[in-house]
Amino acid sequence: MPLRNEAGEIVRWFGTCTDIDDLKRIEQGQALLSQELSHRIKNIFAVVSALIALSAREHPEAKGFAASVRDRIGALARAHEFVRPHTEVSRPLLGDMTLHAFLSALFRPYATAEGEARVIVSGDDALFDDQAATSVALLFHELATNAAKYGALSVPGGRVRLTTCLAGDRFILSWREEGGPSVTGPPSRSGFGSSLATLSVEGQLGGRLERVWHEGGLEMTADLPATALSRRKAARDRQGADGPKIA
Repeated sequence: MPLRNEAGEIVRWFGTCTDIDDLKRIEQGQALLSQELSHRIKNIFAVVSALIALSAREHPEAKGFAASVRDRIGALARAHEFVRPHTEVSRPLLGDMTLHAFLSALFRPYATAEGEARVIVSGDDALFDDQAATSVALLFHELATNAAKYGALSVPGGRVRLTTCLAGDRFILSWREEGGPSVTGPPSRSGFGSSLATLSVEGQLGGRLERVWHEGGLEMTADLPATALSRRKAARDRQGADGPKIA
């Protein structure tokens, strides 16, 4: 029987119904797969660290080398934990997906016994994705490790100021050590950590790295393309800008 309004006119109703159950199941399956893959990657980090520790027991002369390798693997594991896909339950309490939140988590082990940060991060924040996480983690792990062994973080009153600045199409990160042992000049030789830091900035992030040794400590400047820390967003923005225009 047709429907009629108050004036007796026949009312026709047109509608659509879309079944999204299949789409939801696909999304849930992808999320589950991503979580499982991430869990396995995390386990690989743990297994590799354990293998290094076991090998070091058999070769005591390599204890220092093994500790350095494990520390670097730990930095990569923390980077992965920060940027990996999370559910609301598994999401770590590290803050939003920004550079400052990531750096604060990375430098947390160097805080004072009272929890006061010894690496003070300030300036412009930036969106941050997994493509940049490894390079940034290795760079600042090396800087913090060296500062804890020889520089500002090796003495109780030492501090590091890390300033970040967006300047046009460049993003500048400045690491300045203060209150550490007196520095007479650059080291006599460049170690693996220094080479790794350079590779992270210039090889992986497409930037420039400059080091200056002041009497009060090291000053390091990493000059990056503004898009280096969030390449996926930059790619999406370019794709949108280059897409078809509707007059």
